[in-house]
Amino acid sequence: MDEIGLIQSAKKGDLDAFNRLVLEYQDLAFNVAYRMMNDPAIAEDITQDAFISAYRKLNSFRGGSFKAWLLRIVTNASYDELRRHKRRPTTSLEPINEDDEIESPVWLADPGESPEELAARGELANAIQNCLEKLGIDFKTVVVLVDLQGFDYTEAAATIKKPLGTVKSRLARARLRMQNCLQGFGELLPAQYRLENESTV
Repeated sequence: MDEIGLIQSAKKGDLDAFNRLVLEYQDLAFNVAYRMMNDPAIAEDITQDAFISAYRKLNSFRGGSFKAWLLRIVTNASYDELRRHKRRPTTSLEPINEDDEIESPVWLADPGESPEELAARGELANAIQNCLEKLGIDFKTVVVLVDLQGFDYTEAAATIKKPLGTVKSRLARARLRMQNCLQGFGELLPAQYRLENESTV
C-alpha cells in the first residue's frame, strides 16, 4: 500500500483513497477501542467516529506515523467515552522502579497448546480482559497498544503523545498489576509459565 500517496490523494478529496486507508486500519482501530471499552457496540461507534474525525482533520496530518496519528484519535475518543460514562477504573498501581520492567509478560506466551489448553484460552482471554478493566485508563492504554497490539515503545509514545520513559514506566507498572491479577487464573496458564510467574513475585 502506498500510504503516503493515498494520504495525499485523500487530502485532495479522493474518497476512494481514504476508504483504502480505512480498510487497512479499521480492524486495528476497532481492536484498540474494544480493548479500551470492553463493549463491541461502543467500540464500533468509536471506530466509525474516529475515521470520520480523521477524514475531517486529514489536512492537519503533517507526516510521521499515520497509524499513530489515527490511533491517537481512537484512544482520545475512548478516553472521552470512559469519562462520559464515569467508567474509569479506580484501582491504584504501586509504583516500581522503571528498570524493573517485565520483559516477557506471562499472559502473552504462546506455548503451543493442546486441545484442552486451546479450550481454556477463551477463559484466559476473559481473565485478561477482566484484569485490564482493573487498570487505570493511562496504564490500560499502554498495555493495549504494546502488549496486545504489538506496538513498539516509540509507536506507543507517538500515539499517546507522551515521552518514551513515561510509556516504559506505565507499562512496567501495568504489567506487574496484570501479572498479579492473573495469578487468580493460574490454572488457565501453562505449568511452566505458572511457575515462572510465581518465582517473580
